[in-house]
Amino acid sequence: MDPISVAIFGALGKLSADAITESYHALKAAIAKKYGVDSDITKAVDDVEKKPDSTGRKETLKEELANAKLDNDPELVKLAETLIEKLKELDKSGSSITSSFQHTNVLGGINIQGGKVDIGGDVVGGNKITGGGSTK
Repeated sequence: MDPISVAIFGALGKLSADAITESYHALKAAIAKKYGVDSDITKAVDDVEKKPDSTGRKETLKEELANAKLDNDPELVKLAETLIEKLKELDKSGSSITSSFQHTNVLGGINIQGGKVDIGGDVVGGNKITGGGSTK
């Protein structure tokens, strides 16, 4: 997969992190500036952002990215690579988030999306999940 697709799809579940949001929006703004806010590629990015679990929207975005040949644009590739690096840093750090819910502290990377909770780290309290657990 090209770096722009990797960056966009990788960022969708992690937009709550400020560093990811800034880099993601910089990439998205550069695409909109270069191709126009009403272009098919910009609309495809917006659509997959609204429903990131939609296979159809992901496929449409992949198609639009390939058709636009965004991976040939050095500016967009650089922005995508910056975003990918920030995603890697976030994954390495475990995106330490501490919260409390019914006397259970959660420490680790948390992604809540579409009724699914992914926890990367330990859950301290009544239950312990070590590593990348998934709770539905």
